[in-house]
Amino acid sequence: MKNVSRYKVEKSVLIPLIILAIISITTIFSAQSLLDSSHGSLFIKQGLWFFVGFVLAYLIMYIGNDFLYKNVYILYWIGVIALIGLLLFADPINNSKCWFSIPGIGTIQPSEFMKIILILTLARTINDFNDEHDNPTIEEEFKFLLKILLIVGIPSILTFLQPDTGVVLIYLLITLCMLFVSGIRYRWFIFAFGFLFILIGAVVGTYFLSQDLFIKIFGIDFFYRIDRILDWQSGSGMQLENALMAIGSGGLFGKGFNNTPVYFPEPHTDFIFAVFASNYGLIGSILLVALLVFLDVKIINLGVKSVNNINKYAIAGVVGMLLYQQIQNIGMTIGLLPITGITLPFISYGGSSLLSYMIMAGIVFSVSNENLRYTN
Repeated sequence: MKNVSRYKVEKSVLIPLIILAIISITTIFSAQSLLDSSHGSLFIKQGLWFFVGFVLAYLIMYIGNDFLYKNVYILYWIGVIALIGLLLFADPINNSKCWFSIPGIGTIQPSEFMKIILILTLARTINDFNDEHDNPTIEEEFKFLLKILLIVGIPSILTFLQPDTGVVLIYLLITLCMLFVSGIRYRWFIFAFGFLFILIGAVVGTYFLSQDLFIKIFGIDFFYRIDRILDWQSGSGMQLENALMAIGSGGLFGKGFNNTPVYFPEPHTDFIFAVFASNYGLIGSILLVALLVFLDVKIINLGVKSVNNINKYAIAGVVGMLLYQQIQNIGMTIGLLPITGITLPFISYGGSSLLSYMIMAGIVFSVSNENLRYTN
C-alpha cells in the first residue's frame, strides 16, 4: 500500500493555482452583471469545477505520470474518436461542432482534452525515439518527424473541420516547443518555418489579391475565419472597442470589485481579463500577469530539475501551451493580437477547459512529487 505522506507538491506551484482559482471565481461573479439571468450562477459552477479539478489533479499525482505515458496511445485514439463523433453526431452551437451536449452537465469540448493527450503522446513518442537512437541519422529523424506529423495532423484536421482554428494553433505550438527540446537537429526548424512562411504567404496573398479565388480554393467558412483574424488590425468591432473602454475605465486602481461599467460579449470566457482590469485597474492587472509569469517560471524549473527526460518533454508542451494562451488571450483583449477565441488558463469560465488545465496541473504535480522524492 502506498504511503500518502510521500505525495507532496511544491508550495510555489500549488499556492499560485489556489490564488488563480479565487481570482477566477470572483471575476466570473463580477462578469455575471454583464450577462442575462439565463446563464445561472456561473461562479458557483466554476467553484465546483475547481473542486473536481483539484481532486483530479491529486489523483493523477497519486497514480503517477508513468501510468499515463504507458496508456497514452489508448487515450489518443479515444480522443480522436471523440473528435470524429463531434463531426458526425454533435448539434451545431454557433455554427460550430465543438461540443457534446450532455443533459444535466452541460457541454464537453473534446479538443480541450486533446491538447493534454497530445502533450502526453508526443512526450512518449519523443522519449521512445531518443531511447532507441543515441545518435540518429538524418533519415531516422525524418521518419520520426513524419510520425510526429501524423500524430498531430489527425486531430488538427478534425479540429479544423469543427471549425476551431485557435485550438489547432495550440496543437502546433505544443508540437514545436516539445520538438525544440527533443534534441533533433535544428535545421528541421529552419525547413519547417520556411515552409510555413511560404504557405501562409500564399494563403494571405490569395486572400488579398483575389477573394473570389480564395473562396473557390478554401471555402467561404475559412474565408470568414481569415477575415476575422485580419480584422483586428483596424481595431473595429463592438467587443474589442467596449473591452478597451472597460479596461481604460479602471485607471490605476480599478473601479472596484463587481463594477464593470461597459458591456461587451463573452466577459466570463474570452474577455475575462477586461473584467478583471476594469475592477482592479493597472496595478491589479500587473500583479495578475506577474502571478502568471511566476507560475510559468516555477513549472519550467520543475522541468529543468526533473531527472526523467519524458517529464522534461511533457513540461515543455505544458509551458508552450500556457504561454501561448496567456499571451494570445491578454494580447487580443487589449487589441495587440487577433481575436481567436482563446481563453485565459485557470481564469476563464468553462468546465472542459478548466478540467483540462487541472489535468495538466496533475501532470505538473506528479513531476514536482518525483523531484521532491528524488531530492529527499
